[in-house]
Amino acid sequence: MKCGCDAPGLMPIEQAKDMIFRAITPINVLEHCALHDALGRVLSENIVSPINVPAYDNSAMDGYAIRASDLQSTSTLKQIGKSFAGAAFMEEVNEGECVRIMTGAQIPNGSDTVVMQENTKADDLQISFTGKVKQGDAIRPAGDDIKLGSVVLQKGKRISPIDIGLLASLGINKVPVVRRLCVAVFSTGDELLAAGETAREDRIFDSNRPMLIAMLERLGASVIDLGIIADSKADIKAAFEKANNLADCVITSGGVSVGEADYTREILEEYGQIDFWKLAIKPGKPLAFGRLSDSIFFGLPGNPVSSAVTFDQIAAPALAYLAGESSPVAVPLKAVAKSAMKKRPGRTDYQRAYYYADDSGELCVTPSVSQSSGVLSGFSDSNCYAVLENVRDAVSEGESVNILPFSTLVK
Repeated sequence: MKCGCDAPGLMPIEQAKDMIFRAITPINVLEHCALHDALGRVLSENIVSPINVPAYDNSAMDGYAIRASDLQSTSTLKQIGKSFAGAAFMEEVNEGECVRIMTGAQIPNGSDTVVMQENTKADDLQISFTGKVKQGDAIRPAGDDIKLGSVVLQKGKRISPIDIGLLASLGINKVPVVRRLCVAVFSTGDELLAAGETAREDRIFDSNRPMLIAMLERLGASVIDLGIIADSKADIKAAFEKANNLADCVITSGGVSVGEADYTREILEEYGQIDFWKLAIKPGKPLAFGRLSDSIFFGLPGNPVSSAVTFDQIAAPALAYLAGESSPVAVPLKAVAKSAMKKRPGRTDYQRAYYYADDSGELCVTPSVSQSSGVLSGFSDSNCYAVLENVRDAVSEGESVNILPFSTLVK
């Protein structure tokens, strides 16, 4: 059976992604930001450790620092001092001597082993040792975590909260990053109302723009909200011109189908270049990608689920690449369908679904009740996409399917 993906104007998603990435040149404007402002930014160069972590040999537990060879001839040593984290014992440990030591404290000169306090017995300053001791026990050597000169974070890494802690542990307070990606967003349609406006029977509230702005902010982008633009060719063209002058990327919602008042595609053909505007994907077939003079363009479908899915699966990876991020490709998981899934060959289908492990540990998946492209609430009881290949027909209960757990952009 032919999949229909080679129909005129209907492009397979893999081909579309390849075309998008080839059309994008990542931002190469570099800057430094303060550590406390670095969360979510993209590193513009490798971070090389300027120090060893830990900076010195230290104890992995509370106990006593000793010379292991001493316990070959005796089981009792004299305590000559204490070593604390931040207050090291600075004298030499000689034959027959030991030092009380706490976790994280520097290993005193002359000692080479730490014996945990549970394997000792103290009689004033005479410390008796029990059990076997191996030279080097319970010592974390300098550089055990991070070695001086080693690469700790790679160029293209989006900085996480853990990365912030790691950078702080190295004493780094200025971080080399790529200039923040800027995206302009607007919705088109006379039928749209902004949240907070008075409801009307002949209008709907614009959910796409607030949703897309939130997803872009999670992606680390700086967002320019141009609001709702009326179905006027002049107004939409003016919005495109403003967005192109201000942003690296322009994203619209609605207006890329074939309706009489859908001007977006018409304006793009005059003002820029459209690389494609139909994809073999469900939901989200009327998706446009193109280029303006100073920006790239995504025209997302008007239906909210279609808009969310196409942004998450197509626009977001492209924008991450534009922002300089080296993002790993999401690896699908295999799960067993616990109920049938409707599907016709011809488009790659991203069905909203819920996955879980059953009592035997097998990964299972069941589709959301509604797969309508207009029912945004279908995401609420879902935690993944069941990705059904374009050549695939309906899925029967018990068949294996690929799933993609939702990213943090969605949930």
